[in-house]
Amino acid sequence: MAGFSVSRYTPERSYWDRLTARDSVVRRLDWPLLGSAITLSFIGSLLVWSATRGRDSLTHGDPYYFLFRHVLNTGIGLALMIGTVWLGHRTLRGAVPVLYGISVLLVLAVLTPLGATVNGAHAWIIVGGGFSLQPSEFTKITIILGMAMLLAARVDAGDQLHPDHRTVAKSLGVAIIPMAVVMLMPDLGSVMVMAVIVLGVLLASGASNRWVFGLLGAGTTGAIAVWQLGLLDEYQIARFAAFANPALDPAGVGYNTNQARIAIGSGGLTGTGLFNGSQTTGQFVPEQQTDFVFTVAGEELGFLGAGLILLLLGVVLWRACRIARETTELYGTVVAAGIIAWFAFQSFENIGMTLGIMPVAGLPLPFVSYGGSSMFAVWVAIGLLQSIKVQRPITA
Repeated sequence: MAGFSVSRYTPERSYWDRLTARDSVVRRLDWPLLGSAITLSFIGSLLVWSATRGRDSLTHGDPYYFLFRHVLNTGIGLALMIGTVWLGHRTLRGAVPVLYGISVLLVLAVLTPLGATVNGAHAWIIVGGGFSLQPSEFTKITIILGMAMLLAARVDAGDQLHPDHRTVAKSLGVAIIPMAVVMLMPDLGSVMVMAVIVLGVLLASGASNRWVFGLLGAGTTGAIAVWQLGLLDEYQIARFAAFANPALDPAGVGYNTNQARIAIGSGGLTGTGLFNGSQTTGQFVPEQQTDFVFTVAGEELGFLGAGLILLLLGVVLWRACRIARETTELYGTVVAAGIIAWFAFQSFENIGMTLGIMPVAGLPLPFVSYGGSSMFAVWVAIGLLQSIKVQRPITA
């Protein structure tokens, strides 16, 4: 025992006190992750501005309307990230049941008269003052936290090496309830993201592969059943039909995808220049500030600008993977893995639908697309990743 000192680890000192005494929280942040996310939001501000500044029907005559709101949403998102890091993912672990309950109540509220329909999806709550809330965005976070809390509880306590079947079943129940409600809206895109999150969480938790293969089989069977029973809305069926056959109705259901591909293809290597895209200024691509924002990058910034967005998204995923790998607690690993699955699939789906290699699903591009709820949610996720890195155990 010679040379061993417990003075630094006295019970009276909190973990946060020990952390700040040993090292600066600012220095422990993952700066490549933070810098990439901020740069994506900055690029998104320019693209949103370019896509909306000439659309008087949307901006009410104010060309800076969407630019101001996008910057404001980013600022609020950064504040939420800072608050998440300050609270810490471990503190939030104790509040997961409350947060989960609130998120379920919010998605249920969408099915009441409080809900509003936007672009065919009854997935919004009008808050007032021109602001709206999409609860399914926050449900992605609570599904990750809820499943991680259950799957990691006994493993982090040292009682198990891997989650048992009963624990896995309970964690799936946490995901199924909000997914079923979101499916009723219907918001098929969000359900797809949540399903990928569930698979990512299970794979990272060390659960038996039988659960993963079973869920894949059940998902395939369920998708076939939903299609055969006619549970999808007409606009959703039309989107899948247009994906399968782009020439089916180029002036109707296939219009968005066709115009998106024209816009991206016209950009060439270096693009036409910001604010100079003919497809963008001509307003040929619908929802260009939200779901189809990548088309602005492809046309006006070209292959190099669009490639930069892909590179920055890749850095975000790379740093998240590194955080997941280096943490010593299963809870942190599972939370990070859920965020990785979320960001990776949603980015692939959003960009893929503009290129015609994925069906149109109405999903925003993380950090880039205009939208308050989606921006707040992804920055809370960045806060969780930063907290996992900052609060790694300190060695003497």
